[in-house]
Amino acid sequence: METLYKIISVAIITCIACLIIKPVRPDFAIIISIVGGIIIIFYMLSYLTTIFDTFNTIFNISGLNSSLYGVIFKIIGIGYLTEFTASMCSDTGNNSLGDKVLLGGKIMILVMALPIVTSILEIVMELLPK
Repeated sequence: METLYKIISVAIITCIACLIIKPVRPDFAIIISIVGGIIIIFYMLSYLTTIFDTFNTIFNISGLNSSLYGVIFKIIGIGYLTEFTASMCSDTGNNSLGDKVLLGGKIMILVMALPIVTSILEIVMELLPK
């Protein structure tokens, strides 16, 4: 919970700073917003170890191909990065560009998810009676 309070605090301070600075120096407001977002991301990095360990346990129990492990994390990374980038685009007034970043991320996720769908389909086919 302490990390959540830090994240909320940084977000509120960043928003207030942007509101104060934007009328005077809009270019600095964008930089403050980006720096605030990066600080928030660094606070969340400590939880990655737990996430990796949990996924590793799931893959060991399920018997899925271990190469899918990396694919899942790439998919998650693409989702978070595209969302973060699209938000930055929206913050700078480029909503249309942000929408295109999201579309590109969704297409990349779909392409990368195809091996997972294929692997699950193979497992289901093995379970069905012949």
